[in-house]
Amino acid sequence: METTQPKPRRIAIGVHPSDAPAVPEAQQIAAFLREHGADEVLWAPIADETLRQRVSAGEFDLLIAAGGDGTMLRAGHLCAAAGIPLLGINLGTFGFLMELQAGQWQAELQRLLAGDYWLENRMMLYARHYRAEQLLGCWSALNEVVVCRGPLVRPVELTASVDGRHLATYIADGLIVATPTGSTAYALAVGGPILPPELRNILIVAVAPHLSVDRAVVLSEGAVIRLQVHTRHEAALSVDGSTSVPMHDGDTVQVEANHNTVQFIRFQDRGYFYRTLNRYMEQNPAAGKH
Repeated sequence: METTQPKPRRIAIGVHPSDAPAVPEAQQIAAFLREHGADEVLWAPIADETLRQRVSAGEFDLLIAAGGDGTMLRAGHLCAAAGIPLLGINLGTFGFLMELQAGQWQAELQRLLAGDYWLENRMMLYARHYRAEQLLGCWSALNEVVVCRGPLVRPVELTASVDGRHLATYIADGLIVATPTGSTAYALAVGGPILPPELRNILIVAVAPHLSVDRAVVLSEGAVIRLQVHTRHEAALSVDGSTSVPMHDGDTVQVEANHNTVQFIRFQDRGYFYRTLNRYMEQNPAAGKH
């Protein structure tokens, strides 16, 4: 396993915007990096416009996401577009995507500055929302694209096609189109298969299908999926858990592989994925939170 990588000297740290305990931890991380040779370290909320502009402009060698998986997803979108690696430090509850834990990052950050790490490439998706022939919006996704029912607790009818050919018609609460990364998120919760992160496949799985296909479908990276909504009430589109976008009868969403890739910084051996998965499935860290 090749672990020799460029030695980063300009490092950005993005923290959860509303997580007060993340601020002192980010300050400690920044001070540690400066003391151990980093030329420049900037920390700010992940939504901070200055941070995002400077990362997008290529002014940093990597980004550290300090928070939970939601922070990691936001940081992943930013880093993929900028072409820089991403390191996750878990300050949240779950942190399935994160590499390091709060208060346990000192030794690994020294390895980071020495270039002793490896990069794990994670596939992304690209989604387009159409109404008739009008393009209403475009999004990148690291986890999943979801088309589902709106506020009313009624299923919607969804037709799915692959490469222009009809696949299936679903009466369901929704359909998830996921990456291998997303296979352990919402897709897993509704009974989808677990895909190793290094794969480059696209997963389709239904949410609460009623007298419809209830098996997940795994497609090749080159597949183009088109979902069309048929409903008398409002449906919704959500990408990586973001605020939903209303969908009307006849609206379509086209999903395909994204040319961008997220590079996760890893220090553990490549078997880490299964150890982490087993640990979380044996004791869900989100259970008992309330």
